[in-house]
Amino acid sequence: MIVFTISLVVMLLLGFPFMVTLLGSLMIYIFAYMPDMAPQIMMTMVQQVMSGITPPALVCVPMFILSASIITSGKSATKLIEMIKAFVGHLPGGLPITTNASCTLFGSVSGSTQATVAAVGGTMRPMLLQAGYPSSFTLGLIINSSDIAFLIPPSIGFIVYGVATNTSIGSLFLSGIFPGLLIFVMFSIYCYAYSKFKKVGVLPKATWQERGHAIKQGLPVMGFPVIIIGGIYAGIFSPTEAAAVSVAYAILLEAGVYRSLTRKSLFEATLQAGVITGVVFILVGAGQAFSWMIGFLQIPQQILPPLFGADPSMLRVMLIIVVVYFVACMFVCPIVAIFVLSPIFQPYVVAAGVDPILLGTLVTLQAAIGSATPPFGCDIFTAQIIFRRPYLEVIGHALPFLLILILATILLMVFPQIALFLPNLAS
Repeated sequence: MIVFTISLVVMLLLGFPFMVTLLGSLMIYIFAYMPDMAPQIMMTMVQQVMSGITPPALVCVPMFILSASIITSGKSATKLIEMIKAFVGHLPGGLPITTNASCTLFGSVSGSTQATVAAVGGTMRPMLLQAGYPSSFTLGLIINSSDIAFLIPPSIGFIVYGVATNTSIGSLFLSGIFPGLLIFVMFSIYCYAYSKFKKVGVLPKATWQERGHAIKQGLPVMGFPVIIIGGIYAGIFSPTEAAAVSVAYAILLEAGVYRSLTRKSLFEATLQAGVITGVVFILVGAGQAFSWMIGFLQIPQQILPPLFGADPSMLRVMLIIVVVYFVACMFVCPIVAIFVLSPIFQPYVVAAGVDPILLGTLVTLQAAIGSATPPFGCDIFTAQIIFRRPYLEVIGHALPFLLILILATILLMVFPQIALFLPNLAS
């Protein structure tokens, strides 16, 4: 595996797209060590890539992405932010708390950390800087608050995990709500204390008339969680149908209510959604091929038994899986990590009696944390591109938020009902 590891690291450092890095490294390994079997293996890998993107549950992914693209290109994010700011902007830490809350609520629209960084961060960062917050704090706040969006349905992470492990996507959606709110509260407490100590960020208190106007403008955005969660659990929609309805609602909201959607902007949003969907599906297909290949080479059978032991406890299984995902998602795309690692760990999860819904929540949380954690967190590079700031400045205030997220992970493991209460209630 030395050749594979070296080629993987070199291609990452040279800046190749991750799907090229993953499949390219596998091809180098195959032609270096199994040249006689290379044609057959390559044919099988193509079949695995195709099978990875054919599960029916993945149909909802492009529609959720399209819905998020339409909303991101319009006024919904701004209206949502103004509504929250009207109620908490005058408090110490009001603007950072508004950022946290906006990321949490925008998660019910996008389900994507990167879309949240772009939509919420683009609006909130100038306000935070004008209020006197250091640039590194604003960047750390935005990219880590976007983690919450990965837990709030409709989460692409939950969809991929559900497909990879054959777990109910609807139950996974419910399991992320309370952990997402928990992280929002923890982040908000930190922002309140930080702002109080630094004496920055207090805005004039909004009048009740201004709050009423802000609610009137921002409340229609909250139709998304009603459609997605309410529709699914009222038995009106399947997750795929809810995704289609969310697209229709996004068009109705931006075109009919906010009047910001034009034919040109709809075309551009659709084009952007197509590009993002293509990237996601290529990553999922590459993850399926990679998962098959390491299974073919029997790498898990060589590594995992000594790691887990003969009769691993539930706590040991969860700790190992959480640590592996945390480290993996610091270096690779979270979608690929979920798709590759989940089937590998599944036998140990079943044997130890770990609740798959709880594990899905923990795994998705680690994927979210990894997307904002050095060295290769995808949200870090998204923030670099959007805000045009150097790498070290983007990660300069990451540690406090990272520690809070680790604490949230521990709380989920100690108190699993935080994640399981709503799925158990709905079952």
